[in-house]
Amino acid sequence: MDITRITVEHVRVATDQPFEKATKAFEEQTGRFDPSAYQHLNAGANPEEIRAKIKAMEGPSGFMLFKASDHGALLRLAGQKKKALQYLVGNPLFAIQMTEHDIRASLYAPLRVLIYENEQGKTCVVYDRPSSLFGQFGNPKVTEVARMLDRKLEQLVDKAIQ
Repeated sequence: MDITRITVEHVRVATDQPFEKATKAFEEQTGRFDPSAYQHLNAGANPEEIRAKIKAMEGPSGFMLFKASDHGALLRLAGQKKKALQYLVGNPLFAIQMTEHDIRASLYAPLRVLIYENEQGKTCVVYDRPSSLFGQFGNPKVTEVARMLDRKLEQLVDKAIQ
């Protein structure tokens, strides 16, 4: 077993924007991923046709939503009432640009973003900077894509909290 320590840059942005407005704006910037694209590839579909279908799933940000988990609802099991949504966002066409060079990059694709309301009533958006996650692989081609993801994710968050 190998264990490697890495430094992850954790980004947190707080805003007075209401939680509901920020999550709605975030979701409007993402497309929706349809997992049947993978099923079609496994069944032997034309890769270029599937690439075009995946491209069509992109939202204005270039990202698509894979899943949203309502952690606020889950906290009701602990008797707490909070607002918190965790998003899995990414784009398989971005991911393949990294995983073709190092399959381990798939560990962090798609990315996680959490939007929650803190105790002071502010909406917070938190995520780990992609280049700090993917940079551990030491591959310049992977790092180049990860830096592009840094910019795109920052733009997505900025639009969500405007």
